[in-house]
Amino acid sequence: MKKLLFLLLFGLLTVALVGYTMAAAPTTIIVAQDDSPAMMNPYGDDSDANLQYMANFFDGLVQRKGADGTLAPALAEKWERVDALTWKFYLRKNVKFHNGNPFTAEDVKFSFERTANPEVSQFVNFGKSLESVQVVDDYTVVVKTKTPIPWFVNNMHQLFIMDKESTEKRDAGDVMVKPIGTGAYKLEEWVKGSYVKMVANEDYWEGAPLIKKVEIRPISESSTRFAALASGQVDMLTGVPLELYDQVVADKKLEVVTRPARRSIFLVMGSKPGSPLADVRVRKAMYMAINEDEIIEKLMRGHAKPAAQIPDPPTVGYNGELKRLPYDPEGAKKLLKEAGYEKGFTVTLTGPTDRYIMDKQICEAAAKYLAKVGIEVKLDLKPKAIFFPEVGQGKLEMYLLGWFDGTYDMGRTYAKLVHSRDLDKGYGELNGAFFSDAGIAGRHLRPAEGQGNQLQASS
Repeated sequence: MKKLLFLLLFGLLTVALVGYTMAAAPTTIIVAQDDSPAMMNPYGDDSDANLQYMANFFDGLVQRKGADGTLAPALAEKWERVDALTWKFYLRKNVKFHNGNPFTAEDVKFSFERTANPEVSQFVNFGKSLESVQVVDDYTVVVKTKTPIPWFVNNMHQLFIMDKESTEKRDAGDVMVKPIGTGAYKLEEWVKGSYVKMVANEDYWEGAPLIKKVEIRPISESSTRFAALASGQVDMLTGVPLELYDQVVADKKLEVVTRPARRSIFLVMGSKPGSPLADVRVRKAMYMAINEDEIIEKLMRGHAKPAAQIPDPPTVGYNGELKRLPYDPEGAKKLLKEAGYEKGFTVTLTGPTDRYIMDKQICEAAAKYLAKVGIEVKLDLKPKAIFFPEVGQGKLEMYLLGWFDGTYDMGRTYAKLVHSRDLDKGYGELNGAFFSDAGIAGRHLRPAEGQGNQLQASS
C-alpha cells in the first residue's frame, strides 16, 4: 500500500505527504493538493504544478523512478545516442491511448514537432532544437538535433506523447480540457479550481493500477488543507504546514512520507546600466546582508538548508565545492561604501504570495535585513497569476523565484534562466532581469555572483 501510494503521487510530493495508515490498498482515495492544473494540454504549461497532473494522464518515452530520479524505460523500451546529434528510440509495442488508438512512432513525431509551436507549447526551446524527427517504422524513431544536447534524453520524462489522430481532429479548446494519453489514469471529470477526478486505465502497459479512482482537490491554504485531512474529508495531502509538522509526525493515526525537495529559492537582480544592482559589489553586499540561517530557523522551522547555487546534488552541474558568502552585515556596508552607495538606495522587490512555501514571508524578511545595511526595499507582493507574466515581460527590478530542473541537468536551466532572451527560439524565457553578457559565452557562469541570495528547500 505504501509503495503504491508513493508511486501514484510521486510528482505531487513537495515537503511531505500525509495520509491515514490503511492495511490494504483502497479502491478510491481523495487527495488535498496545494495547486490546481492550469490546463490539460501537456505542453501548454511547463510548471511542475501542471506537469504533476499531466503525469497521471500521459507518458514520456522515459520515466523517472525513485527519489534520485533514475531514468527508466517508458514508451521507449530502449534508446541509443548514434552520434553527437542523433538519438534513436525503440518504442514499446501494444500500447494504447485512452481512446483505444494504438501508440506508434507517428505519435512521437507529431508530439515532438508540436512542442515548437509557441501557441500551444512552453517547450519551444526543445522543439526549436530539433533538426528532424524521422519515422523508421511503427516502433522506431530517429531524432536529430541542430546542436549537441547532452541532456536530451534527460528531458524525455516530461515531454508527454499525445495521440496524433484525435489531437488533429479536435478543436484547440477541447484539447485544452480533455487529455488523451497513454497514462495510468484517465480523466473522469475536471471542475477547474474545485477538483480533478480520474479513473484507472485498465489497459495500462505497466498493469492496471490497484487504486481505481482518485479525486484531487486543490486547496491552496495550507492550514485549510490540513484541516480537510484531520476532519476526514481527504485521505492524503501534500504540503504539510510547517508550523504543524511536529504535531503531524507525533500523531500515530497518520503516516508521513518525506523526501528532500529539489527547489532552490533565490533573488534575481536586474542589471540595467546605471542601476545599483548592476554593480557586483552591491549584489555581494545584499547577499551578505541577509541572514539565511535565521530565515531557515524561524520561517522554515528548520525544513530548509542554505544553498550556494541553483542546482541540487542530483543535478548535473552541481558543484559541491561552491561555498556561500558569509552572513556579514558590516562587510556588506563596506562593499556598499566602496561601490558609492554608503547612504544606500531604494529597490523594489517583487514576489508571489501563493506559489512557494513562505514566499511572502521570505520577501518580508529579506527586506528587513537589507534595511539594516541602508537599502530601502519596497515590497510588491502579488498572486502568482499576476507575478509570473510580469517576470516574463521583464518588468521587475528584483524578484523572488523558485526553480529545480526536471531534466536533472543545468544545461536546460541556463537556457531558461540565464541565456540572452530569444523567445522565438525559447531561450531566456525566465530571464526576467534581461541578463545578457556575450563575454561569458562558452565560459562557466558563476552563480554566486549572478544569482543573488538563495534558499534551498528540503524535507
